[in-house]
Amino acid sequence: MSAPRLEVDLDKIHHNARTLVSRLAARGISVTAVMKASLGSPEIARTMLRAGVSMIGDSRMENIEAMCRAGIRAPMMLIRAPMISDVPRVIQYADISLNSELDVIRQLSDAANAAGKTHAVVLMVELGDLREGIMPADLLHTAGLVLDMPNIKLKGIGANLACHCGVSPDSRNMDQLSALAHSVEAAFGISLDIVTGGNSANLNWAFSGADTGRINNLRLGESILLGCEPLHRQPIDGLYTDAITLVAEVIESKIKPTQPWGEIAQTAFGEKAPPADRGDIAQAILAIGRQDVDPDGLSSPAGIDIIDASSDHLIIDCGDHPLAVGAEVRFQLNYSATVRSMTSPFVTKVLHASRPGGTAIPVTAPATASPTTNNPRKIA
Repeated sequence: MSAPRLEVDLDKIHHNARTLVSRLAARGISVTAVMKASLGSPEIARTMLRAGVSMIGDSRMENIEAMCRAGIRAPMMLIRAPMISDVPRVIQYADISLNSELDVIRQLSDAANAAGKTHAVVLMVELGDLREGIMPADLLHTAGLVLDMPNIKLKGIGANLACHCGVSPDSRNMDQLSALAHSVEAAFGISLDIVTGGNSANLNWAFSGADTGRINNLRLGESILLGCEPLHRQPIDGLYTDAITLVAEVIESKIKPTQPWGEIAQTAFGEKAPPADRGDIAQAILAIGRQDVDPDGLSSPAGIDIIDASSDHLIIDCGDHPLAVGAEVRFQLNYSATVRSMTSPFVTKVLHASRPGGTAIPVTAPATASPTTNNPRKIA
């Protein structure tokens, strides 16, 4: 089988998604499955839907469009604020988008009106992490203007935490979001369908026993794919943490010194302190590099240490067991490494079921589709 490759166990992803959907349903919270780390894989999307997620989310219209073209029949949420240049595609392929700019929503309104559609928006509120979001004091004014826009439905409000500054979701900021939802509903006599509290970083709060208030949706990706929570990268009880494995092939294996010789200048990726002199080691080079994966996000097998990586070489210390050329090394990945390797066209994606008789399916990245082609799907 070709290398480098990602081996993706669909049964383990199904188990993780189903487990989280069930646990969160007991807390009154639905799950939007975030597909960006899988490059909008239709196979993984179908697995998530079979596990009971209520919606599919992605930050890139290319992925949403590819999933629609692959026949994914589910509400699609654009979880990054739309680019104005992407507005026609957003109206065509996304059912809901997360927004924080009135100028963008006005463009969505115009495009939806021209297409004879109604587009749902969720207003994102800034709760301290300082990425996207309307300042809380401006929410009522913004909501009032959005409610007056033709062909736009104010579907709800939401927040995002722990991505930019690492601000953790907790009872204080989640209670604030609930209070803001109540204030919008009271001010305008409406009922918000969605109050989406955040991402996988919200799971510690959601399972803490705290009052969930008006929060009724979370957008989950990392926790389903990798089985861990992002705040401290700890495994979640009952979930698989090895649903995705990276496999790379040895292209050189030699005994080499740990100290370079010659005049030392910058490396390919900037200056680096010379390594400590440990004498000769069994060094191997794998055919994968920073262009394909974040080497700092790889966990190597016992007895193997990652020394460094350039754009297309990963250098490892094999310890007491030198590896033969052509041998394969298997790594577990964190979120950063998963995202980069999933989006690399040089890493083959092999999807399979872990149950007996499961079939391996090699998958290539979806082609970018034209924004002017008709959307073949319909959602009731």
